[in-house]
Amino acid sequence: MQNLIQTLEVSLEERSYPIHIGSGVLSNADLIGPHIKQKKVVVVSNTTVAPLYLKMLSATLEKIGVAVLPVILPDGEQYKTWETLNLIFDALLGAHCERSTTLIALGGGVIGDMGGFAAACYQRGMPFIQVPTTLLSLVDSSVGGKTAINHPLGKNMIGAFYQPRLVLADISTLDTLPDRELKAGLAEVIKYGLIRDPEFFVWLENNLEKLLARDKVALAYAVHRSCANKAEVVAADERETGERALLNLGHTFGHAIETGLGYGVWLHGEAVAAGTLIAAELSCRLGWLSPDAVRRIEQLFVRAELPVYGAALGAVRYLELMRHDKKVQDGKMRLVLLREIGRAVMSDVADEGQVAAAIEARCT
Repeated sequence: MQNLIQTLEVSLEERSYPIHIGSGVLSNADLIGPHIKQKKVVVVSNTTVAPLYLKMLSATLEKIGVAVLPVILPDGEQYKTWETLNLIFDALLGAHCERSTTLIALGGGVIGDMGGFAAACYQRGMPFIQVPTTLLSLVDSSVGGKTAINHPLGKNMIGAFYQPRLVLADISTLDTLPDRELKAGLAEVIKYGLIRDPEFFVWLENNLEKLLARDKVALAYAVHRSCANKAEVVAADERETGERALLNLGHTFGHAIETGLGYGVWLHGEAVAAGTLIAAELSCRLGWLSPDAVRRIEQLFVRAELPVYGAALGAVRYLELMRHDKKVQDGKMRLVLLREIGRAVMSDVADEGQVAAAIEARCT
């Protein structure tokens, strides 16, 4: 297992890039070396991840003669702001970084999103590498080029599509991940089974306890299959004009929870889990998803020890927050719903009354 490295490609013509998945890839200079064009890189990390993995990454880069300028940010969703983003720009400008200097994001989804957004903006675009260290970022946010910061009125509302040059997905970083963060990441893993991969959903039903126990083989399989699903979707619809929007199953409701409660109160994956059950409830009320399918979905999230009921914000507040969602089009709320396990659709057929009823049924 230690030496097994699996490689996927996100196929975007001249902007295609590899995803290297395995244990120990963070210390493999041969994987990162070809993507570094200068003898200096900027590594953006946070106060939690840097003490764990910055030294290892720096040693890998030093093997190929590359010096590291670290930029250490505070840890937490509540810091995904303009103010924190400016700390990155201050460091880049202070060190006289050039457009060809590479920025490496070492951390979870918050660091990946902010590092990527900074790279997209600095001198109108600098090379960018993702080194995810949480399950959620390994399987989802590090792949596909979505970068953003939050706004008090909505999550991820200010950002850019900006693809990395490389994703180094080191399964070993999950050894230090807190249990709560591991479980939160499973929400995004389960999502792939629900929206387009029913066989993977069955595999998850049969192997969930192995993932919770951090079985390396099971984790590597889940990460690889999730990334393979996302890579296919991104290659087909980079800018989220069609199929890629289906990756947001549960996110419209989940983002309302995160924004309504205050960023960081619930982890992103926790909010997505509850949001997915609201979407399943609405799908069932529309006559698309069977009650038995809803029960299967709920049971899997329960086994993953994730929330299956949303925060008690009230349907009126949910709808208010959801109107800021990026999938609102021509004033109509478009939601990702399920026709069956493994088949998601984007739909605006549900009226606000039906949406509110599903929210009330699934929120405590």
